[in-house]
Amino acid sequence: MSDAHPASVLPSLGSLDWVPALERPDLLAVPVLDALRRWAADDARVAGQVAVTEIDPDHADTATLNAVHGLAPEASANCVLVAGRRAGEERVAAAVVRATTRADVNTRVRHLLDARKASFLAQERAVVESGMEYGGITPIGLPSAWRVLLDARVAEPGTLALIGSGVRRSKLLLPGDLLGALPGAEVVDGLATPVPPA
Repeated sequence: MSDAHPASVLPSLGSLDWVPALERPDLLAVPVLDALRRWAADDARVAGQVAVTEIDPDHADTATLNAVHGLAPEASANCVLVAGRRAGEERVAAAVVRATTRADVNTRVRHLLDARKASFLAQERAVVESGMEYGGITPIGLPSAWRVLLDARVAEPGTLALIGSGVRRSKLLLPGDLLGALPGAEVVDGLATPVPPA
């Protein structure tokens, strides 16, 4: 199945059943739903091009989901939360990268945060401050003080991005270039490095 979809068509992927995300608020974390509604008010594409599907929460892990539903690994995008400090000031960012790559936290992300060092946000803190479930954290609906960094490969036109919904029992799917237009998001070249073959 091609990753490219006409602008007016709800995207789909694999053997999952996709519906417009705004029609299934029960499958979205509260901050994600609120952010999607605000975004849809400013961008007409959101209502018709952001899809959601229900999944088994035990399959929320990228590798498991891909194996169970026959999804191409390159469609999945992982969202990791990173914190860095400089002069006593903490800076937090979400780094969104293709599942076939790894966020370059120690070099690229750290440099973008202008921090002496950067590390992953602790799981408990990530859950509490994002208002999302671990394993479902997504760039849509994060606190406004956090930067959202998208690797350019995630936002390429003609691709799809399979991301979290804020909860473990569903996933969002949208065109990469639409994700790149997420309010406040920064599209960054070289944010990630390829994952070496196993």
